[in-house]
Amino acid sequence: MKDGFPRGQSAIVGAATDGIGEAPGFESIDLAARASLKALKQANLTPADVDGLFVGLPQDFLSGLSLSEYLGIHPKITDNNRTGGSAFLTHMFWAANALATGQCNVALVAYGSNQRSGAGKLVSSQKIPYFEAAYRPLMPVSAYALAASRHMHQYGTTVEQLAEVAVSARKWAQKNPEAFMRDDLTIAEVLSARRVADPLGVRDCCLVTDGAAAVVMCRADRAPDHAAQPVYLLGAAAETTHMNISAMADLTVTGAVQSGARAFAQSGYGPADIDVVELYDAFTINTILFLEDLGFCAKGEGGRFVEGGRIAPGGALPVNTNGGGLSCVHPGMYSLFTVVEAVQQLTGAAGARQVQGAKLALAHGNGGVLSSQVTAILGTRETL
Repeated sequence: MKDGFPRGQSAIVGAATDGIGEAPGFESIDLAARASLKALKQANLTPADVDGLFVGLPQDFLSGLSLSEYLGIHPKITDNNRTGGSAFLTHMFWAANALATGQCNVALVAYGSNQRSGAGKLVSSQKIPYFEAAYRPLMPVSAYALAASRHMHQYGTTVEQLAEVAVSARKWAQKNPEAFMRDDLTIAEVLSARRVADPLGVRDCCLVTDGAAAVVMCRADRAPDHAAQPVYLLGAAAETTHMNISAMADLTVTGAVQSGARAFAQSGYGPADIDVVELYDAFTINTILFLEDLGFCAKGEGGRFVEGGRIAPGGALPVNTNGGGLSCVHPGMYSLFTVVEAVQQLTGAAGARQVQGAKLALAHGNGGVLSSQVTAILGTRETL
């Protein structure tokens, strides 16, 4: 245990996606189950081996029960904790603790959504409080636009710098055959795209797609039996700061400051040690805020930090190497996809987008309107 977390005592032995982009004819639970079966097969396991199930399907608040029935399993532990898009990194935190204490032996963390084929639009279930409703916000984008505007006012961040985030994500997506959007994208095109909530245009906003992801975890001592290259969970921490954007103490500072610091302390590593960064980029301002709050650059310097392709392929810091929520996939909640991509990078399975020699990865989830932040540090065997 380090800082109360079972450092390196659990490992990911399977990680898979399914239905990225458009998957007509499938319900959310179908997609989650398909990704789960793929991940289990990678680990030479079957659904019957799963005794810990962690899931949060959209519009199904009993999805721990639903997916158990769907897979025909009787898990000892089910967790349907919902903190928005960050939930699945929270699930990994609790799965690691359950595995370390012997409460389960095989933990499955799964998510699926048919948001694009089913609803066709970005859906927010958040209730807008009356004192915000008077301004008729388009949620959640208006909340993130508010944070972007404040960052621009306070630190001089520009729309061109926001556009750098979108362009970098697209360049990574072009190396990923699974990514939903892979056509060329320039800064000028980001700036000229339809405005959604000033200063954010449509290319500053995440995709609306279908898709599913799943990871399989077991205790570290069993991991070599199920994977040639297990990926170990070295640290994981969460921080919740508010529910509504109007209650956020500082629109330019998120709970990633606290979650990141604790996760790094647990892992024994720091930002300078990380080879690959996978962030929840629902909007371009997210990437800038999280790079600052997680310690990759100083507060207020995020806009300048991403300039010149620094986070794009060939740049100094590989960020969102699958294309992120901006260009690869965003089926309502994205955080589990950050983990799958981190695993692929650490196992050398990322193909044309592979970051050579990657040994340490950071995956970061965001829930609500910058409300819930969860950070995980993942590493290869040699980082234990």
